Amino acid sequence: MHLNMLKCKIHRATVTHAELNYEGSIAIDGNLLDAAGIREYEQIHAWNINNGERFVTYALRAEEGSGIISVNGSAARRVSTGDLVIIAAFVGLSEAEMAKYQPDLVYVDAHNRITHTNHSIPKQAA
Repeated sequence: MHLNMLKCKIHRATVTHAELNYEGSIAIDGNLLDAAGIREYEQIHAWNINNGERFVTYALRAEEGSGIISVNGSAARRVSTGDLVIIAAFVGLSEAEMAKYQPDLVYVDAHNRITHTNHSIPKQAA
């Protein structure tokens, strides 16, 4: 049996561009891709915190240190510049691989600079 698990996420990134007429994808600052372990052209899921929109596309590498989060093509209709998004990728793991599994979680500030990383999400309290 394989389980579809969260591989990584970039949490609360700020959309810097929404380019309707660009060939699809999300261009993401290369430093964020590296920190999260997302590869260029890898399928990603994006969730817009501001309006609840969700979509699936693929990652493109933007210039390292640029802070760019550019949502392109038809997905640009699901965001506005300044919206906060969570960008995530998933991986299929076997039961044996689960024994040492940890996701890569990247947290950013309002300028899409890394504030910290983690390998677990704190438990939600009541």
